[in-house]
Amino acid sequence: MENFLIITILVLTFFSCSHTEDNLVKTNLTGGDLFTQKLVHDNIDREYTIYLPSSYDDTSTVPLMLGFHGFGDTASTSHIFSDMKPIAEIDGFILVIPQGVSLKGEKEGSHWNHEPNSAKQNKSNVDDLGFVSALIDKMTSEYRVDSKRIYVYGYSNGAFLANSLACYLSNKIAAVASIAGLMSTEIIKSYQPLHPTAVIMFHGTADQVIPYEGIEGYAMSIDQIIDYWIEFNAVNTTPQINIFKNDIIKLKSSSYDKKNGFDDTTIEHYSYRDGKNGVSVENYKIIGGSHWPEINYKGSSISSLIWDFVSKYDIDGLR
Repeated sequence: MENFLIITILVLTFFSCSHTEDNLVKTNLTGGDLFTQKLVHDNIDREYTIYLPSSYDDTSTVPLMLGFHGFGDTASTSHIFSDMKPIAEIDGFILVIPQGVSLKGEKEGSHWNHEPNSAKQNKSNVDDLGFVSALIDKMTSEYRVDSKRIYVYGYSNGAFLANSLACYLSNKIAAVASIAGLMSTEIIKSYQPLHPTAVIMFHGTADQVIPYEGIEGYAMSIDQIIDYWIEFNAVNTTPQINIFKNDIIKLKSSSYDKKNGFDDTTIEHYSYRDGKNGVSVENYKIIGGSHWPEINYKGSSISSLIWDFVSKYDIDGLR
Protein backbone atom coordinates (compact mmCIF):
# COMPACT_ATOMS: atom_id res chain seq x y z
CA MET A 1 0.00 0.00 0.00
CA GLU A 2 2.84 2.38 0.90
CA ASN A 3 4.57 1.77 -2.43
CA PHE A 4 1.27 2.29 -4.24
CA LEU A 5 0.82 5.69 -2.55
CA ILE A 6 4.32 6.79 -3.48
CA ILE A 7 3.88 5.71 -7.11
CA THR A 8 0.49 7.44 -7.26
CA ILE A 9 2.01 10.67 -5.99
CA LEU A 10 4.70 10.66 -8.66
CA VAL A 11 2.23 9.88 -11.43
CA LEU A 12 -0.31 12.50 -10.40
CA THR A 13 2.31 15.22 -10.11
CA PHE A 14 3.19 14.77 -13.78
CA PHE A 15 2.56 17.88 -15.85
CA SER A 16 3.17 17.47 -19.56
CA CYS A 17 5.37 20.12 -21.14
CA SER A 18 6.48 20.73 -24.70
CA HIS A 19 10.05 19.91 -25.56
CA THR A 20 12.27 22.80 -26.58
CA GLU A 21 15.68 22.78 -28.18
CA ASP A 22 18.54 23.14 -25.70
CA ASN A 23 20.26 26.49 -25.68
CA LEU A 24 23.92 26.47 -26.55
CA VAL A 25 26.40 26.52 -23.70
CA LYS A 26 27.87 30.02 -23.58
CA THR A 27 31.07 31.50 -22.25
CA ASN A 28 32.18 35.08 -21.53
CA LEU A 29 28.70 35.83 -20.29
CA THR A 30 27.20 39.21 -19.49
CA GLY A 31 24.05 40.17 -17.63
CA GLY A 32 20.65 39.45 -19.17
CA ASP A 33 21.67 36.05 -20.54
CA LEU A 34 19.46 32.95 -20.49
CA PHE A 35 21.13 29.68 -21.41
CA THR A 36 21.60 26.00 -20.62
CA GLN A 37 24.77 24.38 -19.34
CA LYS A 38 25.76 20.80 -18.55
CA LEU A 39 27.51 19.10 -15.69
CA VAL A 40 28.60 15.48 -15.66
CA HIS A 41 27.78 13.95 -12.31
CA ASP A 42 27.91 10.24 -11.51
CA ASN A 43 28.50 9.55 -15.23
CA ILE A 44 25.28 11.31 -16.23
CA ASP A 45 25.03 14.50 -18.28
CA ARG A 46 22.96 16.86 -16.13
CA GLU A 47 21.48 20.04 -17.55
CA TYR A 48 20.43 23.26 -15.86
CA THR A 49 19.02 26.54 -17.08
CA ILE A 50 20.65 29.76 -15.87
CA TYR A 51 19.34 33.30 -15.90
CA LEU A 52 21.88 36.05 -15.27
CA PRO A 53 20.22 39.40 -14.51
CA SER A 54 21.22 42.33 -16.69
CA SER A 55 22.88 43.96 -13.67
CA TYR A 56 25.39 41.10 -13.37
CA ASP A 57 28.84 42.40 -14.29
CA ASP A 58 31.31 40.16 -12.46
CA THR A 59 32.47 42.98 -10.16
CA SER A 60 30.54 42.04 -7.02
CA THR A 61 29.01 38.91 -5.58
CA VAL A 62 25.29 38.20 -5.93
CA PRO A 63 22.87 35.68 -4.35
CA LEU A 64 22.14 32.35 -6.01
CA MET A 65 18.64 30.85 -6.14
CA LEU A 66 18.07 27.26 -7.24
CA GLY A 67 14.54 26.12 -8.13
CA PHE A 68 13.35 22.54 -8.63
CA HIS A 69 10.43 21.74 -10.93
CA GLY A 70 7.71 19.16 -10.26
CA PHE A 71 7.62 15.57 -11.46
CA GLY A 72 7.48 15.32 -15.26
CA ASP A 73 8.18 19.01 -15.79
CA THR A 74 11.11 20.68 -17.55
CA ALA A 75 13.49 23.37 -16.34
CA SER A 76 12.92 25.77 -19.22
CA THR A 77 9.11 25.66 -19.32
CA SER A 78 8.23 25.23 -15.66
CA HIS A 79 6.29 27.96 -13.88
CA ILE A 80 8.94 27.56 -11.18
CA PHE A 81 11.25 29.27 -13.67
CA SER A 82 8.92 31.66 -15.48
CA ASP A 83 7.47 33.17 -12.29
CA MET A 84 10.86 33.76 -10.63
CA LYS A 85 12.80 35.09 -13.64
CA PRO A 86 11.36 38.66 -13.56
CA ILE A 87 12.19 38.87 -9.85
CA ALA A 88 15.76 37.75 -10.52
CA GLU A 89 16.06 40.52 -13.09
CA ILE A 90 14.72 43.22 -10.77
CA ASP A 91 16.58 42.17 -7.63
CA GLY A 92 19.79 41.05 -9.29
CA PHE A 93 20.29 37.43 -8.26
CA ILE A 94 21.35 34.45 -10.37
CA LEU A 95 18.52 31.99 -10.99
CA VAL A 96 19.32 28.34 -11.74
CA ILE A 97 16.68 25.74 -12.61
CA PRO A 98 18.19 22.23 -12.86
CA GLN A 99 16.58 19.53 -15.00
CA GLY A 100 15.48 16.27 -13.41
CA VAL A 101 16.45 13.01 -15.10
CA SER A 102 13.73 11.12 -16.98
CA LEU A 103 12.75 7.74 -15.65
CA LYS A 104 13.51 4.86 -17.98
CA GLY A 105 10.51 3.84 -20.03
CA GLU A 106 8.50 6.93 -19.08
CA LYS A 107 8.24 9.68 -21.67
CA GLU A 108 9.00 13.04 -20.08
CA GLY A 109 8.98 11.37 -16.66
CA SER A 110 11.60 13.65 -15.13
CA HIS A 111 11.97 13.23 -11.40
CA TRP A 112 13.97 14.08 -8.30
CA ASN A 113 15.34 11.63 -5.75
CA HIS A 114 15.17 13.53 -2.48
CA GLU A 115 17.00 10.92 -0.44
CA PRO A 116 20.47 9.33 -0.67
CA ASN A 117 20.97 6.56 -3.23
CA SER A 118 20.49 3.79 -0.70
CA ALA A 119 16.95 4.90 0.22
CA LYS A 120 14.20 2.51 -0.83
CA GLN A 121 11.79 5.40 -1.52
CA ASN A 122 13.84 6.63 -4.49
CA LYS A 123 12.48 5.94 -7.98
CA SER A 124 15.94 5.37 -9.50
CA ASN A 125 19.63 5.30 -8.65
CA VAL A 126 20.19 8.90 -9.77
CA ASP A 127 22.15 10.87 -7.17
CA ASP A 128 20.27 14.17 -7.12
CA LEU A 129 21.55 15.29 -3.72
CA GLY A 130 25.12 14.87 -4.90
CA PHE A 131 24.30 16.56 -8.20
CA VAL A 132 22.97 19.67 -6.46
CA SER A 133 26.04 19.84 -4.24
CA ALA A 134 28.31 19.60 -7.30
CA LEU A 135 26.21 22.18 -9.14
CA ILE A 136 26.52 24.69 -6.30
CA ASP A 137 30.29 24.16 -6.28
CA LYS A 138 30.39 24.74 -10.03
CA MET A 139 28.29 27.90 -9.85
CA THR A 140 30.37 29.39 -7.04
CA SER A 141 33.60 28.67 -8.92
CA GLU A 142 32.44 30.06 -12.29
CA TYR A 143 30.31 33.02 -11.21
CA ARG A 144 30.49 35.76 -8.62
CA VAL A 145 28.15 34.04 -6.17
CA ASP A 146 27.80 35.12 -2.55
CA SER A 147 28.37 31.73 -0.92
CA LYS A 148 26.51 32.86 2.21
CA ARG A 149 23.37 33.62 0.21
CA ILE A 150 22.44 30.40 -1.58
CA TYR A 151 18.72 29.62 -1.49
CA VAL A 152 16.61 26.70 -2.72
CA TYR A 153 12.92 26.35 -3.51
CA GLY A 154 10.81 23.74 -5.24
CA TYR A 155 7.36 22.63 -6.30
CA SER A 156 5.84 19.21 -5.50
CA ASN A 157 8.52 16.55 -6.13
CA GLY A 158 10.99 19.45 -6.36
CA ALA A 159 9.81 20.75 -2.98
CA PHE A 160 10.62 17.37 -1.42
CA LEU A 161 14.16 17.84 -2.73
CA ALA A 162 14.40 21.44 -1.50
CA ASN A 163 13.27 20.38 1.98
CA SER A 164 15.85 17.58 2.02
CA LEU A 165 18.61 19.97 0.96
CA ALA A 166 17.93 22.11 4.04
CA CYS A 167 19.28 19.17 6.04
CA TYR A 168 21.58 17.34 3.63
CA LEU A 169 23.38 20.46 2.36
CA SER A 170 22.92 22.65 5.39
CA ASN A 171 26.54 23.79 5.09
CA LYS A 172 25.68 25.46 1.76
CA ILE A 173 22.01 26.45 2.03
CA ALA A 174 20.91 29.66 3.78
CA ALA A 175 17.11 29.35 3.48
CA VAL A 176 14.50 27.13 1.85
CA ALA A 177 11.00 27.50 0.36
CA SER A 178 8.53 24.68 -0.32
CA ILE A 179 5.46 24.80 -2.57
CA ALA A 180 3.04 21.85 -2.37
CA GLY A 181 5.71 19.50 -1.03
CA LEU A 182 6.59 17.69 2.18
CA MET A 183 9.66 16.51 4.07
CA SER A 184 10.78 12.91 4.23
CA THR A 185 10.61 11.21 7.60
CA GLU A 186 13.93 9.53 6.79
CA ILE A 187 16.04 12.56 5.86
CA ILE A 188 15.90 14.13 9.32
CA LYS A 189 16.86 10.82 10.92
CA SER A 190 20.14 10.78 9.01
CA TYR A 191 20.95 14.46 8.43
CA GLN A 192 20.57 17.27 10.93
CA PRO A 193 20.85 20.94 9.88
CA LEU A 194 24.08 22.62 10.95
CA HIS A 195 22.67 26.09 11.55
CA PRO A 196 19.35 27.84 12.23
CA THR A 197 17.53 27.83 8.90
CA ALA A 198 14.77 30.13 7.68
CA VAL A 199 11.91 28.12 6.15
CA ILE A 200 8.75 29.17 4.30
CA MET A 201 6.00 26.80 3.12
CA PHE A 202 2.94 27.08 0.86
CA HIS A 203 0.40 24.26 0.78
CA GLY A 204 -3.28 23.77 -0.01
CA THR A 205 -5.44 21.95 2.51
CA ALA A 206 -7.32 20.17 -0.31
CA ASP A 207 -4.18 18.97 -2.10
CA GLN A 208 -5.05 15.42 -3.16
CA VAL A 209 -1.62 14.70 -4.66
CA ILE A 210 0.61 15.67 -1.77
CA PRO A 211 -1.77 15.74 1.22
CA TYR A 212 -1.43 18.54 3.74
CA GLU A 213 -1.76 15.85 6.41
CA GLY A 214 1.35 14.05 5.18
CA ILE A 215 1.86 10.44 4.09
CA GLU A 216 2.14 7.87 6.83
CA GLY A 217 5.48 6.09 6.85
CA TYR A 218 6.86 8.36 4.14
CA ALA A 219 6.51 12.09 4.75
CA MET A 220 5.61 14.38 7.64
CA SER A 221 2.53 16.57 7.54
CA ILE A 222 2.89 20.31 7.06
CA ASP A 223 2.14 20.88 10.75
CA GLN A 224 4.80 18.34 11.74
CA ILE A 225 7.36 19.98 9.45
CA ILE A 226 6.58 23.41 10.87
CA ASP A 227 6.85 22.02 14.41
CA TYR A 228 10.23 20.48 13.55
CA TRP A 229 11.63 23.83 12.39
CA ILE A 230 10.01 25.72 15.27
CA GLU A 231 11.86 23.50 17.73
CA PHE A 232 15.13 23.39 15.82
CA ASN A 233 15.26 27.15 15.26
CA ALA A 234 13.91 27.97 18.75
CA VAL A 235 11.48 30.53 17.33
CA ASN A 236 8.60 32.06 19.25
CA THR A 237 5.94 29.34 19.44
CA THR A 238 3.13 31.91 19.32
CA PRO A 239 2.85 32.97 15.67
CA GLN A 240 1.81 36.26 14.20
CA ILE A 241 -1.28 35.44 12.14
CA ASN A 242 -2.63 37.21 9.08
CA ILE A 243 -5.77 35.90 7.36
CA PHE A 244 -6.60 37.22 3.91
CA LYS A 245 -8.27 36.34 0.62
CA ASN A 246 -6.75 36.16 -2.84
CA ASP A 247 -7.19 39.09 -5.17
CA ILE A 248 -9.58 37.30 -7.54
CA ILE A 249 -9.48 40.09 -10.12
CA LYS A 250 -5.78 39.51 -10.69
CA LEU A 251 -6.13 35.72 -10.53
CA LYS A 252 -9.03 35.56 -12.97
CA SER A 253 -6.82 35.47 -16.07
CA SER A 254 -3.85 33.70 -14.51
CA SER A 255 -2.49 30.19 -15.07
CA TYR A 256 -4.08 29.28 -11.73
CA ASP A 257 -7.56 30.08 -13.05
CA LYS A 258 -6.96 28.06 -16.21
CA LYS A 259 -6.03 25.00 -14.15
CA ASN A 260 -8.33 25.28 -11.15
CA GLY A 261 -10.99 27.92 -11.63
CA PHE A 262 -10.61 31.02 -9.54
CA ASP A 263 -12.23 31.97 -6.25
CA ASP A 264 -11.57 34.17 -3.26
CA THR A 265 -9.52 31.51 -1.49
CA THR A 266 -8.75 32.20 2.16
CA ILE A 267 -5.08 32.04 3.16
CA GLU A 268 -3.90 31.74 6.73
CA HIS A 269 -0.38 33.08 7.15
CA TYR A 270 1.48 31.97 10.27
CA SER A 271 4.80 33.65 11.06
CA TYR A 272 7.00 32.26 13.85
CA ARG A 273 9.74 34.79 14.56
CA ASP A 274 12.73 35.64 16.73
CA GLY A 275 14.54 32.33 16.43
CA LYS A 276 18.24 31.66 16.84
CA ASN A 277 20.29 34.03 14.68
CA GLY A 278 17.06 35.92 13.99
CA VAL A 279 15.55 33.29 11.67
CA SER A 280 11.82 32.79 11.12
CA VAL A 281 9.50 29.97 10.07
CA GLU A 282 6.44 30.81 7.95
CA ASN A 283 3.48 28.79 6.73
CA TYR A 284 0.93 29.90 4.14
CA LYS A 285 -2.01 27.56 4.68
CA ILE A 286 -4.23 27.86 1.61
CA ILE A 287 -7.69 26.81 2.72
CA GLY A 288 -9.26 24.55 0.10
CA GLY A 289 -6.21 25.02 -2.12
CA SER A 290 -5.33 22.28 -4.61
CA HIS A 291 -1.96 20.92 -5.74
CA TRP A 292 -1.47 24.03 -7.87
CA PRO A 293 -1.52 26.69 -5.13
CA GLU A 294 -1.57 30.37 -5.93
CA ILE A 295 -1.48 33.59 -3.97
CA ASN A 296 -2.07 37.11 -5.16
CA TYR A 297 -2.33 39.57 -2.31
CA LYS A 298 -1.49 43.28 -2.49
CA GLY A 299 0.58 42.61 -5.59
CA SER A 300 2.53 39.70 -4.10
CA SER A 301 2.71 36.24 -5.69
CA ILE A 302 4.18 33.07 -4.23
CA SER A 303 7.44 33.73 -6.08
CA SER A 304 7.76 37.27 -4.75
CA LEU A 305 6.84 36.14 -1.24
CA ILE A 306 9.57 33.51 -1.45
CA TRP A 307 12.21 35.99 -2.52
CA ASP A 308 11.13 38.64 -0.02
CA PHE A 309 11.45 36.02 2.72
CA VAL A 310 14.68 34.17 1.88
CA SER A 311 16.57 37.31 0.85
CA LYS A 312 16.41 38.58 4.44
CA TYR A 313 18.79 35.80 5.49
CA ASP A 314 22.23 34.46 4.83
CA ILE A 315 23.78 31.30 6.20
CA ASP A 316 24.52 33.12 9.47
CA GLY A 317 20.89 34.15 9.97
CA LEU A 318 19.10 37.50 9.69
CA ARG A 319 21.16 39.91 7.60
